[in-house]
Amino acid sequence: QVQLVESGGGLVQAGGSLRLSCAASGRTFTITAMGWFRQDPGKEREIVAGVALFGSGTYYANSVKGRFTISKDNAKKVVYLQMNSLKSEDTAVYYCAAATTESKEYAYWGQGTQVTVNS
Repeated sequence: QVQLVESGGGLVQAGGSLRLSCAASGRTFTITAMGWFRQDPGKEREIVAGVALFGSGTYYANSVKGRFTISKDNAKKVVYLQMNSLKSEDTAVYYCAAATTESKEYAYWGQGTQVTVNS
C-alpha cells in the first residue's frame, strides 16, 4: 500500500501563486509515476500534471502549460506542484495520485486539498 498526503492548498487572488506538496509513504519503492488531478463540483476529475519518478518525463494539461510546474524529490518521496498565474478557473480540489509497478494506473490517492482563486 501507498499513502499520500497533500498540503499547500488555500485561498489566493487571481495572478497569485501556490505550491502544493504530496508526501508518499508505505511501499514507495513501487511507485513509478505521480500526478496531480483536480475536480470542481459538478465536473469530472481531470489530470493536471504528471511526472515519472525515474527519468525526466512530465505531462501537463493544456490548460496549465506554462503556468504550473511539477517537480519531485525522490529522496524525500515528495512531489510538488508549483502553480503560478492562477486563474479563477483553477479553483478545485487538487488530488495527488500514484501509479505503481503493481497497479500500472493511478491507484492510490490522497485526501485532496482545496485551492480557491478569487478573481
